[in-house]
Amino acid sequence: MVVSKAVVTAAGRGAGRQAMLPIVDRDGLTKPVLQIIAEEALESGVERIHVVVAPGDEAVYRAHFRNHAEALRSGGEAEGALDQARRLSDLAQRLTFVVQEEPRGYGHAVWLAREFVGDDPFLLLLSDHLYLSAEPRRCARQVMDLAAAEDCAVSAVQATREHLIHQYGTLSGRRPPDRPDVYAVEEIVEKPNPTLAELKLRVPGLRAGHYLCFFGIHVLTPGVFELLDEAVREDRRELGSIQLTTALSALARREKYLALETRGRRFNLGEKFGAVEAQVALAMAGVDRDRILAVMLDAAARVDQAPPR
Repeated sequence: MVVSKAVVTAAGRGAGRQAMLPIVDRDGLTKPVLQIIAEEALESGVERIHVVVAPGDEAVYRAHFRNHAEALRSGGEAEGALDQARRLSDLAQRLTFVVQEEPRGYGHAVWLAREFVGDDPFLLLLSDHLYLSAEPRRCARQVMDLAAAEDCAVSAVQATREHLIHQYGTLSGRRPPDRPDVYAVEEIVEKPNPTLAELKLRVPGLRAGHYLCFFGIHVLTPGVFELLDEAVREDRRELGSIQLTTALSALARREKYLALETRGRRFNLGEKFGAVEAQVALAMAGVDRDRILAVMLDAAARVDQAPPR
């Protein structure tokens, strides 16, 4: 299995365009979240990226990449500016867009990419998650490598504490004897409560009070679109929207489908302080490590010295 296409869902409404949130990446450059996610895909071997957006957002994203590249070229004397401009221009050429006219859910957003995907497997990423790998391979590359080796769909998962599972798709699965980090997916439930998880989603070998939750990275086969077609055509909404999780649970009953405990961390930007945690983690793993560490130590000292209120 060769994965050369990626889909990024960025059609969320609400308080502004989260995919345009500026974050300082490990290379010390400030980038919108969408660019960091796109680079996760490109540096994992993807060649083309399809972004699902809300109405009016395509123009905003394209204008950003064009204007930022031009600004970097005009300031070409700055260290790395021309190289970054070339990277931005190359990224912009690899992006295509599709508009989700109505907010019908994550499953519907993925379904909109069916013409782009065609009959190929594809990498699926969320626009509100960032990743930090604990090994040289990117987190997305780890998932793609397992999908290629096993010739099947693979979802990244992370052991997650019980009080957080209401935010994620959560699954049960069986470990093969030779791979303690891999699970054959059995059942998936979207945002379960602890009682339901205790009854249906316990996984032997995990720490007490922990469950396997989606990490935000998937390699999926085009078979998922057959299942989403049915849900979209019949407008099957759960929790108010068309769910990808339901289609993935059905996919596990149709074909081989694995989950991988990725060596890395996810940062959900939609959580309270999620963007702050992501920024600190990326900075601590990058070229600005010493600087951010000094800032944090100084800030902590100032807080300790402040008089009580």
